[in-house]
Formats: sequence, C-alpha cells, structure tokens
Amino acid sequence: MPARLLYVMDPMCSWCWGFAPVLESLAEQAAAAGVPLQLVVGGLRRERIGVDAAARVRYLGYWQAVNASTGQLFNFEQGLPEGLVYDTEPACRALVTARQLDPESTWPLAKLIQQAFYTEGVDVTQAGQLVRLAEQAGIPRIEFAEAFDSPAAHAATAADFAWVQDLGIAGFPTLLAERDGQLALLTNGYQPLDALAPLLGRWLERAAHG
Repeated sequence: MPARLLYVMDPMCSWCWGFAPVLESLAEQAAAAGVPLQLVVGGLRRERIGVDAAARVRYLGYWQAVNASTGQLFNFEQGLPEGLVYDTEPACRALVTARQLDPESTWPLAKLIQQAFYTEGVDVTQAGQLVRLAEQAGIPRIEFAEAFDSPAAHAATAADFAWVQDLGIAGFPTLLAERDGQLALLTNGYQPLDALAPLLGRWLERAAHG
C-alpha cells in the first residue's frame, strides 16, 4: 500500500477547525513528497442532542478556548443557532460522500462545512445545507444528494466510525501517517505547525528511503 496521511476528524469538532490551517500546511508538505491526504471521519456526536441554553454556553466556552489557542475565527454571536441538534453524522456523511464521488473535493468541502458552521452560524446538520456546500466544492447537486441519502453512504460512514473506534482514537484531530500498512501517530489533539512539520519531515524522509 502506498504511503498516505490519514486525517481523523469531525467537521463539527471545534479543535479540528482550529487545526485546519496546520493540517493544510502539513498536507502540502506531504503532497510535495508524493504522499496524499485522506480524511477519515470520527463521529464526535452520533446521537441527536438538542442544544439548550446551558449547552450553548458550554460549547461557546470550548470555541473561545480554541480561538485563544489557535487564532481561528468563530462567530460567537450567531454560532450554534437556536434549534440546532448537535448530531455530527450528517456532516461526516457529507465528507464520506465527497470522498466516494470526487476525492479531490473532500478537503475543500470539509473547510466549507467548518467555515459555514463556525463563522456563519449555518446549521450544517441539515441535508439541504450540505448539498449546497457540496455544490460549492464542485460536486453536482443532484449527484451528491442521491449519493448522500444512499445506504452505501450510511454504511461507509459507519465503517469510518468503527475503524476509528477500533483503533482506540478518542480525540480529534488525530493525524496518522501510513506506509505499507503500518500506522505512525503524528498527533492526537491540536499541536502547532512548528511542532508537527519536523515530525512529518522525518517520517517522509524515512518513507522515501524505506
């Protein structure tokens, strides 16, 4: 199996939004060495939980911590719109659908979903919003909508969740490097680029000579 970076994330995980610029730089570093990036979705919240006033305060506290650590922007006023049910499965399934239809669009769609949720106050648990964002990422609307609702997309999303669970990955973002079926952990949790770029550089060097 060729070498690849595996980014285990959830588009509705605030630390993954904080990690997005770091991940993008690392993906470019890997791509320059011929190592592609693949997203794996983790399923942060898989049950339908309504966000009441107390939960909203708690989530916004997480967002403020991510903003303070990473500098990523959040819309604290419009974020977590009223009536939001914090179920991350649909947004995760959107990325799996993109991965099946057009792998190159997976990361652009992840960024669009994150930007919509964290900076525009969009309810990205809604299929209509996900179809709209997928179209922005370059996937034809009807093709995406049909694939998104299919049993195959549901099954592939569940398979991602199971793979992550079987590996014992509890937190996101997690970045793994894979070569010849062997997984190396680059990070479990947010770390800045200056900590991770040298780590990835050493792994890429070993991969090139291995």
